[in-house]
Amino acid sequence: MTASAPPRPRMLVVGDVMTDVIVRPDGPLVVGSDRRAKIGLYPGGSGCNQAAWLAHFGIPVAFAGRVGRRDLAEQEQALRDAGVVPVLSADDERTTGMLIVILSEDGERSFLTDRGANDGLSAEDLPFSMLNQIDLVHVSGYSLFTPGPRAAVMALMAVARARGITVTVDPASVGFLEEVGPSNFLGWTSDASIIFPNAEEALCLTGTRNTAEQIRFLTARYDLAVIKRGAEGAEAANLSVRLKAPAPKVEVADTTGAGDAFLAGFLAAHLAGKGIDACLHRGVEAGARATTVLGGRPTAGDPLPRVWGEV
Repeated sequence: MTASAPPRPRMLVVGDVMTDVIVRPDGPLVVGSDRRAKIGLYPGGSGCNQAAWLAHFGIPVAFAGRVGRRDLAEQEQALRDAGVVPVLSADDERTTGMLIVILSEDGERSFLTDRGANDGLSAEDLPFSMLNQIDLVHVSGYSLFTPGPRAAVMALMAVARARGITVTVDPASVGFLEEVGPSNFLGWTSDASIIFPNAEEALCLTGTRNTAEQIRFLTARYDLAVIKRGAEGAEAANLSVRLKAPAPKVEVADTTGAGDAFLAGFLAAHLAGKGIDACLHRGVEAGARATTVLGGRPTAGDPLPRVWGEV
């Protein structure tokens, strides 16, 4: 029997492909000596994680990115296994990106990042034809922090907007935001209509800790600002409404991918035609429950349902 073809993607995610090395030390690091730890390898990359969560919530989605050639078949299969249509390019010089995640006792993370093949993403990897029949393009901010990938992604975003396709973006990394300058990032993402910063990224982009001023600043530049505030939940606002949602109480195992699950939950509800309030609450629920499992992607044992109602 011939396998049925996957449904036409409604969304295109452009972003990074990483292998996550997650390290959970048994206690504080001992400089110059040993500390016992649990170490595991997981598929990662913010954009890949977001695509996997979107597929988990029933959204037909494609992911575009770049990997080392020797990993191409494995990375494509990992995306297919997650329900994502892979659109990967192979890099003959760089290896697939790698990220070391060091977890503290409360599940918070510190990162060491080798971007690898992600920094070779080019216009040839992102032909405008991939926008055909797409309803929404989401861009992981990691794709904008290096000149070559940035030019390719910005061109794709501009064409998407010109075609009336919704473009969304998440800043992805406060460290890289500070490195490139927030004003530059704001300019690079002017074709996006929705932005998804976390609390630290919102502070960096706006230059203020006052949450009301953050909202005013961002909604003057984007149609909708959705700010993830960790244990405090999240809020979403446009020029006429500001809504908040508290975070459910859960036992945190690993916060890796929580923001990616939040974004996927929000956008899955958005594509289903839900209002901002429903989108926000579904995002918060997804993000909170994602912290109860290790790694940044959904697995067979995830506590979240694969499809939420009409989504």
